[in-house]
Amino acid sequence: MAIADIAAYAHLSEADIEALGDELDSIRRDIEDSLGERDAAYIRRTILFQRALDVTARLVIACSRSRVGWLAGTAALGFAKSVENMEIGHNVTHGQWDWMNDPEIHSNTWEWDMVAVSSQWRYSHNYRHHVFNNIVGVDDDLGFGVMRVTRDVPWKPEHLVQPLRNVLLAAIFEWGIGLHGVHSERDRVGRDTPEHAAARSALLRKSARQVVKDYVLWPALSGRRWRRTLAANGAANLLRNLWSYVVIFCGHFPDGAEKFSADVLEHETRGEWYLRQILGTANFNAGPVLAFASGNLCYQIEHHLYPDLPSNRYAKIGERVRAVCAKYDLPYTTGSLVRQYLLTLRTIHKLALPDRFLIATSDDAPETASERRVGGALGRLRSAHQRQRVRSA
Repeated sequence: MAIADIAAYAHLSEADIEALGDELDSIRRDIEDSLGERDAAYIRRTILFQRALDVTARLVIACSRSRVGWLAGTAALGFAKSVENMEIGHNVTHGQWDWMNDPEIHSNTWEWDMVAVSSQWRYSHNYRHHVFNNIVGVDDDLGFGVMRVTRDVPWKPEHLVQPLRNVLLAAIFEWGIGLHGVHSERDRVGRDTPEHAAARSALLRKSARQVVKDYVLWPALSGRRWRRTLAANGAANLLRNLWSYVVIFCGHFPDGAEKFSADVLEHETRGEWYLRQILGTANFNAGPVLAFASGNLCYQIEHHLYPDLPSNRYAKIGERVRAVCAKYDLPYTTGSLVRQYLLTLRTIHKLALPDRFLIATSDDAPETASERRVGGALGRLRSAHQRQRVRSA
């Protein structure tokens, strides 16, 4: 079953976990103390690049008469939308650039270029997901309410179709995020309350604006070539949705991204919260270009530890976090993008079946671990050895 005792699973004492928290707090302080103009210039350059690429892509789509030109323009537009969605929208809305006190680049004012409403997303994602990461029954992002990604969720006949749901969710990911935000608002304020109705109305208004902009206004501006622009916008949105889906799923559902029971919340310390973020997330290997294209969410572990620190710092933060994980004998889950996604697909397809058709138990399955995996004499020996090693470091 899901991990109920994080300390037992991680074979760490209370003193170890407190020391771990202190070291990770120290990393935060170092980064916060060093933020400055170089970081501010980075996000301003990124916004300028994204907007210039968006305009250039639309001009290529509108002016080119060849299929190659259309494909190049559409691919560029899809990339521009992905950058706006992840490296800018996602990270700005996390408050990573609030320290600049720039009213344009601020979490309370930024509205990203997709159907989801930023204010609703800040609650469903920044709070419900990041604070309660991978806690079964609390974190709504654990399967997004439409898929079973842990054996702690009882199997239902509807799960048989989750491989198809997965494909559909990937294609319409922005709409799924939008509906997810309204669902979280309903849980927060209650069903059919005025606040819930207001949340639904806000999503409808935002969705209508996006649909009109992408599928009416831009095609209309293209005159006789409106079909070309309409198809390009639809394809670019699809590319953005698919890429966002892959990045998010690879950070949360491959083997090694553990799940937790609500028991871990009882008297959870700062160090235990840090530890849960490390155990509950996964990275994928990326160079500078792939990292930028993914919004630096290839560093999902670092992002969950420090969601409000600027994304351009995650690569350097990652070096220090990896060293801390090695010091405390903690897993630092990473792998190639292809590997992480294939592991995610395996879990989605496997857990579509009833448990009686599965081989591994709920305590040692690769997608659902338990502290029982490290129990017994071996676990006690590892714990004693690790405590001694940390004290002597």
